[in-house]
Amino acid sequence: GLCLALATAPGSAQGDEATRAALEDARKASTELVTSVRGELLKAIEASGPLRALVVCKYTVPEIASAVSRKYGARVTRVSLTPRNPALGWGDVWEQKALMAFDERVAKGEKAEAMEHWEVVTEPAGKYLRYLRALPMTQACMQCHGPADQISESIRAQLAHEYPHDKATGLTVGRIRGAVTYKKPL
Repeated sequence: GLCLALATAPGSAQGDEATRAALEDARKASTELVTSVRGELLKAIEASGPLRALVVCKYTVPEIASAVSRKYGARVTRVSLTPRNPALGWGDVWEQKALMAFDERVAKGEKAEAMEHWEVVTEPAGKYLRYLRALPMTQACMQCHGPADQISESIRAQLAHEYPHDKATGLTVGRIRGAVTYKKPL
């Protein structure tokens, strides 16, 4: 289930309320990011095939993440233990630990679809709500993230060109590709 680590004093209803509101925003923001990205990718694949999706991933997805972040006043982006773009996709320690826990849960047979993890953390700069929602591998993801022998030669060549440090292939349906991460000051 969910990790409910609420760092609020007992009886601090106001703190709980702020946290609940922030969590609701985190869920909304991550749904918005996932839906927008999926929409753009499917549009690109339908219009011009999976090669076009690579361009969408590289240029459009960071723009979507920035727009959603601005809208919610939070850092909203995607992270992975196997990033395609290490400059953007590496999670911090909190995110990596949560991603590893997701992987363990999936390995034990839990479904990745509804997996999320959140807690309130205190850092030197203040208190934050941290939220992570799993991104499961679907059939559509396989064209660019599946085992190398299942990825077309043109896509493999394009990946090698665009992402020389790519770690994001060899994944199977139902496993976790990464997660949407949300971090907002409370």
